Amino acid sequence: MNPSAPLPQARSERRRTLVTLAAQLFAEKGYQATTVREIADAAGVLSGSLYHHFESKESIIDELLSDYLGGLIGTYREIVSVHSGPRETLEGLVGVAIRSLQQHRAAITVLQNERHHLAQLPRFTYVQDSENEVQDLWVQVITEGIKSGAFRSRLDPKVTYRLIRDAIWVAVRWFHPSGELSVEELTEQYLTVLMEGMAEPNAALSPAGAIPER
Repeated sequence: MNPSAPLPQARSERRRTLVTLAAQLFAEKGYQATTVREIADAAGVLSGSLYHHFESKESIIDELLSDYLGGLIGTYREIVSVHSGPRETLEGLVGVAIRSLQQHRAAITVLQNERHHLAQLPRFTYVQDSENEVQDLWVQVITEGIKSGAFRSRLDPKVTYRLIRDAIWVAVRWFHPSGELSVEELTEQYLTVLMEGMAEPNAALSPAGAIPER
């Protein structure tokens, strides 16, 4: 073993740093417009040094998106598996989705901007597969809520999911954690609108979606 070579942990940390820097550039300039040299300059290294960590620029965006989607789906699965009831489960899913706007802002922006380009590349078929699984999980919860009487019977589960997804996703364009609203406050705003709008008039609201007494 070369004693001057970085330890595995150091290599892993360096790799994560490179992905983070590249993600910011991809989000700001676009994936195709960002060069390997620009990523290297942001990291303070020579372009050739990047290839000690990644085989190509494509492998960087691959790691960025696979880590983000894998972690998100894993968390969604855990929430759904608890079987807390459709309203509480949906509140949990919404909370995770909104927190991801802060934790994975660059990855979400890149995914929104580059999905059509990536869809043409065989390496990224998992992106559509991941989005399909996310939809299935959310639709399952919404459907259970309709059947149980927690949500309005006239709701279409897929349409409802897409409305919620798009309402949350577009927030990455305007929401900043350092702005007027915190992540927690934004989540409360979303839950108030969603839960009151989706609830059957006679269904009891949980605390997160409770209508205050007048």
